[in-house]
Amino acid sequence: MSARHLSRLNEAQLRAVLHPPNVPLQILAGPGSGKTRVLTSRIAHLIEQHKIQPSSICAVTFTNKAAKEMRERLTNLIGKDQTEQIKLGTFHALCALFLRRHASIIGLDGNFSICDADESKKVVTKLLKAHKETLAGPSSIISEGNVLSLISKAKAKGYSPEEFHRFLGRGDPSTDYAVIAEIYAEYEKTLRQSNSLDFDDLLVFGVRLFAHQRVVEWCKHVLVDEFQDTNTMQYELMRHIAASSRCVTVVGDPDQSIYGWRSAEIENLERMERDFPSTTQIMLEQNYRSTGSILSTCMAIISQDKGRIEKTLRTSNPAGFTPVLKRFPTEHEEASFVATEIKRLIAFTGGMLTWNDFVILLRMSSLSRTLEAALQREGIPCRVLAGHKFFDRLEVKDLLAYLQLVDNPYFVPAFSRVINTPSRTIGEKTVAEILAQADKRRISPVDLVERIHDGSIPDIKPPVRKKLASFVQTIRSLRLRAQEGESTSELIRHLLDLTEYEAWLRKTQPDWDSRWENVQELINFASEVERTTPAPREDHSSKEQPAEWTDSQAEFDTDALADAGGETPLRLFLQASMLSTDVEAQDESEKTPKVTIATCHAAKGLEWPVVMIPAVEKGIFPSARAEDIEEERRLLYVACTRAQGLLYLTHADSRMVNGRRNRQMVSEFILAVRSKLQMLFRDDLPNLKKNDRDVLTQVLNRDAPNESDVSRMVAEYQRTVKCVSTSARRSPSPYGRASSPTRTAWRDSPPAILPASSLQYARVAPGSEMPPRMPARNPVPSGGVQATMKTVHSPNYSSQRAFPSSQPCPGPSLAQPLAPHPAVAQRFIPQSSLPRSILLQTRPKLSSTTSAPGETYVQSRPPARPDTNTCRSPLRSTLHVNGRVLAAAAPGAFQTHELRPAAEDITQSSAASVKLAGGKRRLGMGRTAVGYPNKKFRPPGT
Repeated sequence: MSARHLSRLNEAQLRAVLHPPNVPLQILAGPGSGKTRVLTSRIAHLIEQHKIQPSSICAVTFTNKAAKEMRERLTNLIGKDQTEQIKLGTFHALCALFLRRHASIIGLDGNFSICDADESKKVVTKLLKAHKETLAGPSSIISEGNVLSLISKAKAKGYSPEEFHRFLGRGDPSTDYAVIAEIYAEYEKTLRQSNSLDFDDLLVFGVRLFAHQRVVEWCKHVLVDEFQDTNTMQYELMRHIAASSRCVTVVGDPDQSIYGWRSAEIENLERMERDFPSTTQIMLEQNYRSTGSILSTCMAIISQDKGRIEKTLRTSNPAGFTPVLKRFPTEHEEASFVATEIKRLIAFTGGMLTWNDFVILLRMSSLSRTLEAALQREGIPCRVLAGHKFFDRLEVKDLLAYLQLVDNPYFVPAFSRVINTPSRTIGEKTVAEILAQADKRRISPVDLVERIHDGSIPDIKPPVRKKLASFVQTIRSLRLRAQEGESTSELIRHLLDLTEYEAWLRKTQPDWDSRWENVQELINFASEVERTTPAPREDHSSKEQPAEWTDSQAEFDTDALADAGGETPLRLFLQASMLSTDVEAQDESEKTPKVTIATCHAAKGLEWPVVMIPAVEKGIFPSARAEDIEEERRLLYVACTRAQGLLYLTHADSRMVNGRRNRQMVSEFILAVRSKLQMLFRDDLPNLKKNDRDVLTQVLNRDAPNESDVSRMVAEYQRTVKCVSTSARRSPSPYGRASSPTRTAWRDSPPAILPASSLQYARVAPGSEMPPRMPARNPVPSGGVQATMKTVHSPNYSSQRAFPSSQPCPGPSLAQPLAPHPAVAQRFIPQSSLPRSILLQTRPKLSSTTSAPGETYVQSRPPARPDTNTCRSPLRSTLHVNGRVLAAAAPGAFQTHELRPAAEDITQSSAASVKLAGGKRRLGMGRTAVGYPNKKFRPPGT
């Protein structure tokens, strides 16, 4: 590694890279502090300066994506040849590769299959049927999901079924835990009979394998990324691998420990200090990702955790714009704000920001519905991060099942999936009979159907011998080719020909063309595995083996992970495909820029220029079902630290939960911060003037947009925005500080009822002190609409009325039409509270709406010209509250109104024949929706 590369490291990073390899090291790296650079630089330093062989280094990551990134960086530092020798991958991949080659050491067959989550669930579902009566009680916690979760947690701690019952069930045979322990034992037996392991078993059996000291003598240094997310078995793996050398480097951040529900144990940091007494800690506190204002807010949130290891974050980036905290009446207004603000930011940055630069982070995926709908209404493309995985697709699983069965004929889940795919008219009862006979004869299901086909075993009633012919011929042909070492990509092509799979997709799947593209992508994946898999060594006979080793141990190859000698291409492909658990489907979403919607957990390790976090409310942050409140706080901290340039947090006064609208309150995590440091959030939005754009370009390391592009895109945005509201100055802010004047682009939600027009309201709290008069700052601008408002106090708050102006808004209005008293704030009325009709008669009339006891909104309308269905008159010059003047509009301001009679008031109107504006919609019983005429209805007396 060149001295030039070392010069790019800061002081703390350099100390971590140069730390002596024989002294265990904990690197506590905050978000955006360059931990991947430090980890890869340390590996390169160990190889080049300390002369440690690359094949003697084990580097463990938590995701395939992280492993790929680390491999690419190491290739740039030390070259491809040395990088390929490093045993680099996830915990599961490391165990799978060693177990695959040396399974006999711990009593496994080397051709075991890896059972995915769906297959595990099917096994548990079948086992639960035998306990149906026992689990019929209303208080039972038993379900497929619960059982699998508890079994996974037991395996993460290394508990056998007996230990599981002893520790969790307290040995009580009457509890559900006793039944789960029994199901756990049956589940393990079923997996062993199928010669398969689930994902947790890879770690459990890996620990058993690496407990043999001779197995781990090859390792001279082990490095672990994201150490705070390790569970008990992963920690034991690290400890066993490092048992010989005692040389360990781990990188992690206890402030980002958010996987307790996956059995991650933050206590492993302390456990390491006990097991490796000379452990040294180095903290990386220099953040290279975010602005100073974002870091200040993030640190204020996480500092509320009094049990954390004290450390901070600092940055050389500019302070930037203070994170925005916005409050809305309902989730619909919140979602609409998110969508319109994304469009506004893109326009006002001149296209420097694109759809890809935005992420909406959710505590739970169920919150995405209203947000997706709002984005769709605004024409904003979006994708859901960590959505449907490529290897979960029906067609991909079908083909993999055939290949799994060729490699492991005992794998029952694969047999059950493909025996009738494509259709061979073999029913479920026949399949069950085949499986029962195979179990009785203690042979594999494939062996049984082959014997039935050959006539050595009697046929099953009804006769299935003819139906099995195509299946048996396919398996035999593929098996022969696999044994001859044919590439997996060619095996798949041969399989497609034998089964006529494309024709079957055309016949059975309406989206067969996209599914066939996934089949082609699977072939591409197989070709990629073939290119990247190291060639096996031909001869290891010259290696001396210790005399005390058994015959099976004498076969052990210390380069098993790097050199796949003895493995068939098919087996290596199956292993790679089953361990690609974090690979998303490759489709057009990778090519087209889109706004990302993700859970906070899925966003771990990623970053975006703009992060928006909706629903920062009690019951969501923290979750109502959370067991660890501090982990919930860390989760919000992780979400906020994903932001590079702009951070938005929003919450709603009410939200639909389980079919009921509930009142919501802002998260206690935000309340705790706001009460102490009031300047951490602001209510107004970034105006994105040139200096703001310069800050973004500096933080994102991008070229500044052309000012002419900015002007053009802003003008286009102003022409196309569908509904705009000019927000009045309001103070004090509900978040504890005076807010600056704000100019907000807004589209009321949902738009199906309201026409494209502005909503302007004043909201006055009861008992507010009002000045006698306050002149307006600016006249009503072109494209904006202002109405006179008067407030009266009424105990009746059973209904709310919205009065949209009739003049469509051609674009956003950037001036402030009124400057009311600080107690006056703007309010948007949701769709659910709209009245059945709007009364605009030819004489002035007052109508009111109230949102809370003592708060009433009143709007008056000027008279119309008798010869038209619209009226244009001088704007009312005063805003009254309890008879006192609040604000005045400038002289000469006019407004235009369309005339829309209300059905319930039509008999009182002297202009019963007034024309109706809008589209057609009849609700029955003479009622009309807002803005929709009812030509068939004739009012009485006409």
